[in-house]
Amino acid sequence: MTKLKVAVIFGGRSGEHEVSLVSATSVIKALNPDKYAVVEIGITHEGEWFAGENCLEKFKKKDFGSLRPIMLSTKPHSLDFDIAFPVLHGPFGEDGTIQGLFEMFQIPYVGCGVLASSTAMDKLQCKAILQSAGVTVVPYVGFNRKAWQKEKETILDDIENNLGIPCFVKPANMGSSVGVSKAKTREELMEAIDFAARFDSRILVEKAVNARELECAILGNADPVASPVGEVIVGGEFYDYKDKYVDGKARTQVPANIDGETMKKVQEMSLKSYKLLDCSGLSRVDSFLDRDTGEIYLNEINTLPGFTSISMYPKMMKAYGLNYEQLIDELIELGIERFADRKANQIVFDPGVEWYKK
Repeated sequence: MTKLKVAVIFGGRSGEHEVSLVSATSVIKALNPDKYAVVEIGITHEGEWFAGENCLEKFKKKDFGSLRPIMLSTKPHSLDFDIAFPVLHGPFGEDGTIQGLFEMFQIPYVGCGVLASSTAMDKLQCKAILQSAGVTVVPYVGFNRKAWQKEKETILDDIENNLGIPCFVKPANMGSSVGVSKAKTREELMEAIDFAARFDSRILVEKAVNARELECAILGNADPVASPVGEVIVGGEFYDYKDKYVDGKARTQVPANIDGETMKKVQEMSLKSYKLLDCSGLSRVDSFLDRDTGEIYLNEINTLPGFTSISMYPKMMKAYGLNYEQLIDELIELGIERFADRKANQIVFDPGVEWYKK
């Protein structure tokens, strides 16, 4: 039996480099050695690519000396693999950049394409698109770093008048709650914006909502399915990086303790948003349930969510009926399916082909 060669790509230039190594460990362990031959490819914080035996373990130790550098000018496909499985969270991995590389080199890959990846990654752009299609989002204000540097008082007044304080401040293009703060005073708001501006040139400020944090796993290409909804029960004031990865006080519950109608609304909103952004393969869609009003808000879409065996996405898909190994198999099949569908597009100019219908 010929084994499918799967290139698991991990690390990356984002602040979620270490999180990626943890996810990749689970993915590699779950790939059935009877079906797959694994090619390990790591990307350093500086953007250098390496491959070689035990690449992942050497990345954890920052021991790159015995690994083989990869020159992208010679094409990653020269490594001889059938499909790429990027396990890269945040910028330069989840934002459409590496997906564009795969598309240029005609490499099949797991997950969303360039458009969905880049749009979902930019929280401001994502909210604008979803809101225009009738999806309810938390009231927000967006601006760029240059504007903040020039018009601080005007922006602060706009936030206070339209959102109020307290509010949440986030970099538009980050994940794992990196750079996120809750501001309770005007002075804290200034500090929070300065902090977020260290991570991205676009800043998002959202109205603070007394909400429960709900999540839904979506799986599929043209005909996606939604998992039972899960809930993150935070250990602090909100689900920040420290709560996720340092203190470990947050708890998760799958399925969430919500009524059937709310479950259905969250699933329908998640599927609608997934399709609006033209997602494929997988995404975790996060929502807020307002404790005071019962309103459901779409928070964000994560196209490459945390992927350890105990991360929320695999947990929710397990509740749907797919265990971790089956989920990995399904994602690889969906990536191959999407590549075949893309290859059916007539994109190369041929003067003998009619490009319009008479």
